Amino acid sequence: MPLEFTTTRQNPGVDPVLNAWLVEVPIDLLAAATAAGLMVLAGLHLLLARPRQPEPLVTCTVGPLLGVLLLSLGLTALFLDLSHKLYVWRLYLTFEITSPMSWGSYLMLLSYGALLLNLLAHLPVTFPSLVGRFPILGRLSRLVFDQSSRVAAMGYINLGLGFSLGIYTGTLLSTMRARPLWNSPLLGPIFLISGLVVAAAVLHAVLVLAAGRSPAAAKRATWRDALARWTGATGLDAGVAPVLRWLVVALLALQFVALGLYGVGLLSAPEIGQRALAEFLGGPYALSFWIFVVVLGTVAPLGLELLEINRRVRATIVPALLVLLGAFALRYILVFAGQESHWTRGFAGF
Repeated sequence: MPLEFTTTRQNPGVDPVLNAWLVEVPIDLLAAATAAGLMVLAGLHLLLARPRQPEPLVTCTVGPLLGVLLLSLGLTALFLDLSHKLYVWRLYLTFEITSPMSWGSYLMLLSYGALLLNLLAHLPVTFPSLVGRFPILGRLSRLVFDQSSRVAAMGYINLGLGFSLGIYTGTLLSTMRARPLWNSPLLGPIFLISGLVVAAAVLHAVLVLAAGRSPAAAKRATWRDALARWTGATGLDAGVAPVLRWLVVALLALQFVALGLYGVGLLSAPEIGQRALAEFLGGPYALSFWIFVVVLGTVAPLGLELLEINRRVRATIVPALLVLLGAFALRYILVFAGQESHWTRGFAGF
């Protein structure tokens, strides 16, 4: 027996397809999740190593710097997405405990502060020339690293905020139950894992770029030499590169499993969830999903990393670029496909 559906609402921005979110939202979700992954890696290093002095490790020096830049990019994308940009300050004058947007706004603000603290504490190794001009920055670093308990506190702060922000980027979508494709508790862990993959891959790419050059190339001055002279920084510790490479491999495999569980969850859901998944995997976004997310964003970088581990190919930044492409494609496809999935799909008149 066919179903009939009657509505008196006439809003082309909502029915039959919601197109309120554009490309700024996937950019923000990727930037925030990657910054969250960088915070988690920095927090893990601070808790496991408990250094008494700041070290030129890529997770605690380059990572926080990239995290600040990425959060700035994400906040800029959110600002551009707002309809009433002049009133953005009102968001921070109240806190709505039931509002995902309110939680996210404060999480990003607190994460910004934690990343800046980590960055300032490690300035003596990332920017010694600047610390020489402003001794107060050196005193701030010593204040943090004089006691291991303060280092551990900074590690816990980075770890807690990183996990919270990474999960939030997916939970923001899953709380919107009117869109069946987003109605899954696995989106939070999937986006967190994806952010960790991108963070580890990008930091590994930084080490690849900073690796030693051939004897012929070493005679020529490069941008790395100019940067080292300008900042006065010492070289990064390449010893963490194998750990980051294996971390990328493990997280890519875990992401593949999480995406599979997400699909199984929708398949075992009521008919509306199955219909949303069918449109996602067999509709206009299917080819993009399989090419950019599964093949190029997961399988290809996983294979390249395994070949690098077995020394079959030379280490390059290609896996990091593929991981970054796949992570953005995942968010872009989910955001736009989710807005096209709704409970009235297939009913009369829609």
